[in-house]
Amino acid sequence: MAFPRRRLFSLRTISLGVLFYCTYFHFQFVLANVVDSCESLRLGQYICKEPRIDDATQEPENCKDMIAWVECLPAPNVSCRLSNGTAFRFSGEEVGFNKSLSCRNVSGYSYKVAVALSLFLGWLGADRFYLGYPALGLLKFCTVGFCGIGSLVDFMLISMQIVGPSDKSDYIVDYYGARLTRLSITNETYRRTQMSP
Repeated sequence: MAFPRRRLFSLRTISLGVLFYCTYFHFQFVLANVVDSCESLRLGQYICKEPRIDDATQEPENCKDMIAWVECLPAPNVSCRLSNGTAFRFSGEEVGFNKSLSCRNVSGYSYKVAVALSLFLGWLGADRFYLGYPALGLLKFCTVGFCGIGSLVDFMLISMQIVGPSDKSDYIVDYYGARLTRLSITNETYRRTQMSP
């Protein structure tokens, strides 16, 4: 009687093993074929085209609401899910998704002109007149640039892009030029506590 029980036990064990094996490889096959969206591709799996730069503003041509969009092409043989939900295998020539770039609000004030006016005609207040501050420009004109000290301070403030146009827009700076980004600590930034040795 012991022999049929062993045989039944071994048949049951084999059938459970086969069932587990088939289930495991089925899930592995399904999970391997799950395709993520194209926006979640990692660096190196796609390349984005350079934005077309407007000569007058030195910002991307399609800049609206401080955001410009560029086309990105997934690498050859990369599969990802398009925005309409279909999975697609790319050859490297097709556009897979659009990526957003930040752009700036410019209104016609050139950084180079402002710095040149501040350096050469700052004692007459020409830099402040150009940037739209006529009262300060007139005050600098009447006091000969606050006896030269105000001209030097204004030159430093304009060259560091602390003083900008009066309409709160940004300077026109070459797209690959010397732009400054202000870093500040606010409630939304994370400040790591200093660990003492």
